[in-house]
Amino acid sequence: MNVIFTCGGTGGHINPAIAVAKLLRERSPNSNILFVGADDGMETKLVPREGFELRTLTISNFQRKLTPQGIAHNFRTIRTIRRALQRADDIIDQFKPDVILGTGGYASFPMLRQGARRHIPTAVHESNAVPGLTTKMVAKGAERILVNFEESREQYENPERVVVTGMPVRPEFLYTTREAAREALGLDNRPLVVSCWGSLGAREMNKKITDFFVREIADGEPWNHIHATGSFGWRWMPQYVKEAGVDLSEHPSIDLREYIYDMPLLMAAADLVICRGGAATISEVAASATPCIIVPSPNATNNHQEKNARLLEGRGAAEVLLERDCYGGRLYETARKLLEDQERRSAMRSALRQVAVVDAAEQIYGVLLELAKSQ
Repeated sequence: MNVIFTCGGTGGHINPAIAVAKLLRERSPNSNILFVGADDGMETKLVPREGFELRTLTISNFQRKLTPQGIAHNFRTIRTIRRALQRADDIIDQFKPDVILGTGGYASFPMLRQGARRHIPTAVHESNAVPGLTTKMVAKGAERILVNFEESREQYENPERVVVTGMPVRPEFLYTTREAAREALGLDNRPLVVSCWGSLGAREMNKKITDFFVREIADGEPWNHIHATGSFGWRWMPQYVKEAGVDLSEHPSIDLREYIYDMPLLMAAADLVICRGGAATISEVAASATPCIIVPSPNATNNHQEKNARLLEGRGAAEVLLERDCYGGRLYETARKLLEDQERRSAMRSALRQVAVVDAAEQIYGVLLELAKSQ
């Protein structure tokens, strides 16, 4: 069986595809697996690390603001998409896929579009409660639409083609133990806080985390803290932290990184995760059952991050703070109170285990087999 996984842009689109691809490689070792993504996306780092072949194409997004600059950008995007569609056809001719699975990002559009046009079985996985632009563009031609939440079914014109699978996560999120993780990281007895704002980062929230550093140092560094800046944040945040009076060389309990590659290990070891509300992130938090503070991105389409986060909050599985409310020390004080309240964190862990869909990758794997046999 030849399978193309197409995704791109952020870890939230890429890691679910990797989870299913690893299961496919394990269950069907004779299968040929190919990833297709963007030539400037995070997939160029993540996919090769997992031992999968990656081919790339040049793609860009559409701007929603119809300013002169936005209109000019959109015209360039149209030309770029035309070239990407041709590149997708070339890849199909060479690889001859039996099925194509897209898990999100603009980079997945050309392969899904051309695959459907050439009558190759295609499936698209939409992780958020409401469909994104790419999903809307390919949903009519897809054989299957895979969704994270039952409530999402009504968002699509053909609900009979919608399958509720949950969000696949890497097995390590499910099976890495806290004891083994903390030993592997060489942690002392203090709690561990892990914070990140996605693979790209968020400027304002990275600034708030800098204030967080200052406050935890003033409190005597009561915990270990690992923070990922994201690729954009890495360009400026180390200097910003230094200008805020924090010399990280003097505070080894604070670990500043561009990206966290070993997130399953860190989540298993963590006492608290501070993160955005993307579907992939909250699915990983649920799978690892790690107490969390979620600060949804206010820039997410259709406010889908807050909708995702409120689902967890309503079940007692998360603390939710809106970005506009993370003023001063509120984020820090919220974290401090949670870290001091072991009973609350234990209740969170139990609630998260109830939320987690542990066989999402299995379900999607089953869909791929079904589609491949339908040819």
